[in-house]
Amino acid sequence: MALERLQKIISKSGFCSRRSAERLIKDGRVTIDGIIASELGVKADPEKNQICIDNKPIFEEKKVYILFYKPEKVITSMKDPEGRPIVSDYINIKERVYPVGRLDFDAEGLLLLTNDGDFANKMIHPKYKIKKTYHVKTDHIPESSSLELIRKGISYQNIHYQPAKIHILKQNKNNTCWLELTIAEGKNHQVKNMMSAIGLNVLKLVRTKIGIISLKGLKKGEFRKLSKIEIMSLTKSVF
Repeated sequence: MALERLQKIISKSGFCSRRSAERLIKDGRVTIDGIIASELGVKADPEKNQICIDNKPIFEEKKVYILFYKPEKVITSMKDPEGRPIVSDYINIKERVYPVGRLDFDAEGLLLLTNDGDFANKMIHPKYKIKKTYHVKTDHIPESSSLELIRKGISYQNIHYQPAKIHILKQNKNNTCWLELTIAEGKNHQVKNMMSAIGLNVLKLVRTKIGIISLKGLKKGEFRKLSKIEIMSLTKSVF
């Protein structure tokens, strides 16, 4: 087998993402045949070299891809020191997986989990422009001119957000409304910040799609494995 960068081998093993693997290497927690590998450029052959993290050997796991309907008030993490509800409370499988990207504590909807570090990194890297669709309930109905600002690209607190698709799904009698927003970025609190930029407060936030993958057939707190066709649809434009 050809030599591969150490962080790639670790991410393929399912131990953690490639970025997290880089931190482990920098911290001196990774060894190759008993020798500490502290530089990111180091390569190894996973079939010939014994690679350990904290003195424990890693092994390449079967790749798993999970679609989870995250409820509100659940932390997008596999552990929480404060004891709040976390994603792993709902995911009952033998393989160790971790969330792909973020979904706010008070938001609900589609969340991907995997043990495939390459897949995870490419799903969240901005250069691949993976589209994410949200249904957003706001405290009042926006003017058409405000929606046009979102479509052209908008800035908020010195952060610029790229042009996005947006339209009104439903207008409620109490002057609240539901919007559908599709973005191809993943900046922190992006949807809420974009709404704030046009004077809207978010009352409820639901991620409904990533690429062509939707929540159809799932209830809050439920999960299922992605099919081969779904995995291909997500990866065909980035691999």
